[in-house]
Amino acid sequence: MFKKLCRASCTYVVVCWALVALCPALGYAQLDVRSAILMDMDTGQVLFEQNADTPIPPASLTKILSMYVIMDRIANKQFALDDMVKVSKTAANTGGSRMHLKAYERVSMDTLLMGMAVSSGNDASEALAEYVGGSQENFVRMMNDKARSVGMNSSFFANPHGLPAAGQVTTARDMLSLSYKYLSSFPDALRYHSTRFMKHNGVVSYNKNPLLGNYKGADGLKTGWVNASGYNLISTASQDNSRLLAVVLGAENTKTRAQEIHRLMEAGFMLKRNQVSSIPDALRFMPPRHFALNLDNTKRDAYATLAPEVLKQGKASAHKKNLKASKNRRHAQKAAKRSQAHKKSKKDTRQASLHRKNS
Repeated sequence: MFKKLCRASCTYVVVCWALVALCPALGYAQLDVRSAILMDMDTGQVLFEQNADTPIPPASLTKILSMYVIMDRIANKQFALDDMVKVSKTAANTGGSRMHLKAYERVSMDTLLMGMAVSSGNDASEALAEYVGGSQENFVRMMNDKARSVGMNSSFFANPHGLPAAGQVTTARDMLSLSYKYLSSFPDALRYHSTRFMKHNGVVSYNKNPLLGNYKGADGLKTGWVNASGYNLISTASQDNSRLLAVVLGAENTKTRAQEIHRLMEAGFMLKRNQVSSIPDALRFMPPRHFALNLDNTKRDAYATLAPEVLKQGKASAHKKNLKASKNRRHAQKAAKRSQAHKKSKKDTRQASLHRKNS
C-alpha cells in the first residue's frame, strides 16, 4: 500500500511539473495585442485571427485608404505623379508626424505620396487631400465611399491622415480587406512603403515599420499610433514565392508591436512550409522575447546615408556625455574617499582622546 501511494505521489508531482512547464507555452498562442489577423495573399485565405472585429481608432493606417483613393485618380488619368501641388498653410501646419512641408512650396504628387508612406506625413496627407478632393471634406467623402466599396463595413473615417477625430474607427478585418485590395490594385505602391527613409527641406525622416531591414522579404506597409488605439501595424512580406499580409492593432508599445508582428509573420511562413498544422500551434512555442527586433536600424541607416554630419555630431555629443559622466564618477569616488578618510580621522581622534582619559 505504501509503495502504491509513493508511486501515485511521484506521478502526481511529475504531472504537476509538466503542467507548470507547459503553461507558459500555452500563453504564447495568443498575441499581446488588442486584435490581429493574417492572410495568405496568394489564396486570399485568412490563416489566423484574434478579436479581428474589435473596433479601434485607425491612426495613421488611415493613410493607406487615402493613398488608395489618390492612386485611383492617377490611374484614371485625372492626375499625374509629376503634378506639382502647392502646399497650403493649413497643410503645412498640420500637426503630428510630418515630412516638414513649408507653406506655399510646390511638391510633386510622387514626393508627397512618398512622404505619406515613409514619414507618415500628416502634412503630406492634407496637401494631397486638398489637391485631389478640392477640400478635405470632399476627399473624406471619397475615402468613405472607397471604404464601403472594398467591404470595410465597420469603419468610418473623418480625416485623411488619422489624427484623433470623433467617430473615426476601424477593425483589423477591415484593414486587412483594404490592404489586400490596395496591393492587388496597385502592387507598385510597395515602392513607397518599402522605402526606409527620405529627406525633405533638410529634415530626415524614416519609416517606422520594424520589419523593414529586420525580416527577410518584408517590403511594406504602414504603422500608426494614437493614444486611444495604442500601436498599430500592417505589414507584408514575401518568402519562397508566397506573400503574407498581417495586421496587429493596439500593442502597448513599439517593442511589443515589433515582436508580435514578427512572431505572426514567422508562424505564417512556417504554416506555408507545412512545418506546423496551425498558427496557434506555431505561436504556442514561440516566446516573444526571442522575436524582439532592433528598432534603431532604420534610424541609424537614415542618418548615416542622408545626414552623416548629424550622426557624427550625435556620436560626438554622446562621447562628451560619456566623458562628463566618467569625470563626475571620478569626482564622486574622490569625494567618497575624502569623506571616508575624514570619518576615520575623527574616529582615530576620539579613540586617542578616550585613551588619554583612561590613562
